[in-house]
Amino acid sequence: MQRYGWVIRVKPEKLGDYRRLHKQPWPEVLMEISDCHIRNYTIFLREPENLLFGYFEYTGDDFDADMARMSEDPRTREWWSLTDPCQVPLESLEDGEWWAPMEELFHHD
Repeated sequence: MQRYGWVIRVKPEKLGDYRRLHKQPWPEVLMEISDCHIRNYTIFLREPENLLFGYFEYTGDDFDADMARMSEDPRTREWWSLTDPCQVPLESLEDGEWWAPMEELFHHD
């Protein structure tokens, strides 16, 4: 199992939309997340900075293939067409990134 942390900003004027979408996520999208070996997926919000911190645990053995699979799912792409306009990527991103990956510095079970 591998833990992942990601960060992005949410537009202040879109925060209500983002909250509403995540109060009732689409079952097909949740199923795709699970089918791609993602567990314990959580998104936290830090106001007033409007930072979103996403965390999940990946239990598969080919992360890149599972993420490619998810990005090809039509229902997930439709979901992203609603959530992506709410977000503002950080300036320090690498090519191909949307949410900025974070380095795990400490963990304790």
